[in-house]
Amino acid sequence: MEKSNLLDAYSLKILAELQLDGRLTVQELGKKIGLSTSPTWKRLKDLEREGVIHHYTAVLDRTRVNLGNCVLAEVNLARHFENVVEEFEKAVRDCPAIIECHSTTGRGDYLLKVVTPDITRYDAFLYNVIFKLPGVSEIRSSVVLREIKSPSPLPLDHFH
Repeated sequence: MEKSNLLDAYSLKILAELQLDGRLTVQELGKKIGLSTSPTWKRLKDLEREGVIHHYTAVLDRTRVNLGNCVLAEVNLARHFENVVEEFEKAVRDCPAIIECHSTTGRGDYLLKVVTPDITRYDAFLYNVIFKLPGVSEIRSSVVLREIKSPSPLPLDHFH
């Protein structure tokens, strides 16, 4: 499938359905989008090969796995030398409690989403991990009181 045809109407339907239920079989997926199994399978494989589908996962309720505390931490680096940035980003990628990291504009250089069992564990995490990350000069933490909208499917209708 050519890249220009990669995100045609059927492929967008495949992506929309998989965002709702990543466990659909190719047969179920084909039925939902109105294609037979073979072309559905081919489109799915093309989407995976081209990196449109990055990976498959399960979305967990973090409170049910004892990770009820969520904090958004704005982090500033003291210096923006290439090696400091690379070391910081590698350390963040290697830390399981940091479930998201975004390089941002505005007050902070990075926005981290951190989950821990409780605020006491976040406090310990600050001192034992975040303060020790390469180049960190300042951290502003905002405790999430409640999630209004948690991770959700991407809005693919912008293609129409």
